[in-house]
Amino acid sequence: MIYLLTLSLSAILMPWVINNNLYRNVSIINAIAISALSVNTLNLHSFTLWHNLSLNFAVDSLSSPLIVLSTWLIPIALLASISSTKNYTNNSQRTFISTVFFILLALLLTFSALELSLFFIAFESTLLPTLILITRWGAQKERFQAGIYFIFYTLAGSLPLLIALLSLYNTNNSLIMPSINLTTNILPLSSATLSIWGAFCFIAFLIKMPIYGLHLWLPKAHVEAPIAGSMILAAILLKLGGYGLARTTLIFFFVSANEVSFPLITFCIWGALVTSIICLRQTDLKALIAYSSVGHMSMVAAGIFTLSPWGINGATTLMIAHGLISSSLFCLANLLYERNSTRTLAITRGFKLITPLLSLWWVITCVTNLGLPPTPNLIGELLIISSVINWNISAFIIITSATVFGAIYSLLIFQNTNSSTFPTFISNIQPVTSSEHILIFLHIFPLIFLIINPSILLIN
Repeated sequence: MIYLLTLSLSAILMPWVINNNLYRNVSIINAIAISALSVNTLNLHSFTLWHNLSLNFAVDSLSSPLIVLSTWLIPIALLASISSTKNYTNNSQRTFISTVFFILLALLLTFSALELSLFFIAFESTLLPTLILITRWGAQKERFQAGIYFIFYTLAGSLPLLIALLSLYNTNNSLIMPSINLTTNILPLSSATLSIWGAFCFIAFLIKMPIYGLHLWLPKAHVEAPIAGSMILAAILLKLGGYGLARTTLIFFFVSANEVSFPLITFCIWGALVTSIICLRQTDLKALIAYSSVGHMSMVAAGIFTLSPWGINGATTLMIAHGLISSSLFCLANLLYERNSTRTLAITRGFKLITPLLSLWWVITCVTNLGLPPTPNLIGELLIISSVINWNISAFIIITSATVFGAIYSLLIFQNTNSSTFPTFISNIQPVTSSEHILIFLHIFPLIFLIINPSILLIN
């Protein structure tokens, strides 16, 4: 893990010391090397709950799949952004690459931090580079409004999280996660006080995911961000919220589970249903994909709040599968946007006649997004649905309805982009290149291993 952090730090500086003709290729090769080396972290937690790398860093079965996901998608995002950044100046492209690698470094620190104070610093370190990606390299003037929404929503949740961590330290005298034990060390505190601390932590993570009701920044950020920003935001940055939620629920909920879980799970499953219905009315392709992420993250939060092994394992599996598929959907949407210069679904249609092989990738990503057997999305959703129904049988109708509407809008994405008549006023459509097909294949390829051996995502 230390070598991953070292390589990521060197990758931030590398574009500025390499020749103008080589820095792009060297940066992508460096990202691929980091991705290949990160696979070793999956084996570090085979015999112990935590595999300590130092006094402040460790990985376990929850963090290692997210580390591999982060390193896998960074080179794909750089490859996807080559065509959109080719007209930038060399300094602008260098800044872009350094910003992406800084996000990777912050993600690795966040997922491997053993102490909550270091986790908070690394967690907040992703805000500024993400804001720069949205406002500096976004396509339209609305990117500034999207950046304001993004920064104020996330900062509003960061202050309660900081207060909760400071209170936890004052009482527990430690922020090292394996050593925090609220059931024995905080007996003088009431469960109501503990619930407030937990709620303060959850606000920041639920905004970062986000769930329905705290999601208004996400569609704007996705629509206005460049393709690399959309891919990183959907595939990795949203998982910071799920990861933090899984960590803090295990700390706070042992004392106050009954008081907090009922309203949170109810709100999350209703949010998943409402968001799935909202997706049916979207006219912008990227906004539709962004709202689908809100629905899936609401289900992830519901699974985590059940505090059952099935719920947390299902949330982890769905986070990894959703990271690959949502990034693939944004990549496919960008391929169409580069050819017709619009994201409006009424115009973005009929591409089956122009790019028939691309329709195959649309089919695979859409049916995986809706959870067709034997995809990892289905495994994650089944585990979450089972844990929620076991928590309360009356939640059966709501969460299964959300799944049904999720299947409907996933099929509508494919139908609207491929099956209608191609617009007659669009001409000079460029064919899809081999490199673009490879981009989509790199998203789908890891799903094969997850189908063969889904146990690598299960928490021991």
